[in-house]
Amino acid sequence: MVKILRQQKNKNKQIKINKNIILANNRPFVVIAGPCVIESEKHILTLAENLKKLTSKFEIPFIFKASYDKANRSSIFSYRGPGIEEGLKILAKVKKRLNLAIITDVHTEAQAMKAAKIVDFLQIPAFLSRQTDLIKACAFTGKPVNIKKGQFLAPEDISNVIKKAENFGSKGLSITERGVSFGYHNLVVDFRGLEIMKQMGYPVVFDATHSIQLPGNCSTFSGGNREFVLPLSKAAVAVGVAALFLEVHDNPDKALSDGANSISLKSFERLLECAKVIDSISKKQLLCQEI
Repeated sequence: MVKILRQQKNKNKQIKINKNIILANNRPFVVIAGPCVIESEKHILTLAENLKKLTSKFEIPFIFKASYDKANRSSIFSYRGPGIEEGLKILAKVKKRLNLAIITDVHTEAQAMKAAKIVDFLQIPAFLSRQTDLIKACAFTGKPVNIKKGQFLAPEDISNVIKKAENFGSKGLSITERGVSFGYHNLVVDFRGLEIMKQMGYPVVFDATHSIQLPGNCSTFSGGNREFVLPLSKAAVAVGVAALFLEVHDNPDKALSDGANSISLKSFERLLECAKVIDSISKKQLLCQEI
């Protein structure tokens, strides 16, 4: 662990998204937010518009997130989304009408190029973070790639994932912390991990909403403790991250996927206000020199 920190010290790579959004660990944080999955075109357009208004209010760069397919739902009967064809059409409308940068999950090599034609940022889900061929397919699109660190990986182990992406000529890479498995049906966040991954040089994203998820604890779906999203977000921006990743829904209790770990628009607004204040302090280099 110490060896990694010493070898990679002071590297600060950047990712440029959609020309005017820059992700970097030493720059003001970006917000990646939206519902877990596309529920309908009308719902997604309305929610995206509301999220844009709130992030604009606080002058925080915003990337909209939503999945066209949730391929790893707990139950075979759980809602997965509209599928890649219809889902990408809806995301294209969000992008065009609201002039937003878009990120979405890809689960297979065949999906990578299709999604890259529409969205600005590809995402590899945590369960697939070590899938070499998927990393290769995403890198070959030429689009930036966000890889969620698997719940089963230690922070320093993500270096092997990074090497894969680099080997395939990745044009932009970020790594997301989303909690580590801690016994059955529980996740825990070790904030030392954010610093360890930052020292590898790439932008680090903190997924505050999946980090409070309780995987599979409701038998056929996952639970969550959304009351902890705000304190964990504040802790992450205090450490210093490139972006916060948040699942937001206008009615979390009625969400078709991951409602238990999604936050409301009201909570989202409060979180942005708090996080911006803390981030502005943590990014002032003179106040946060290495001890």
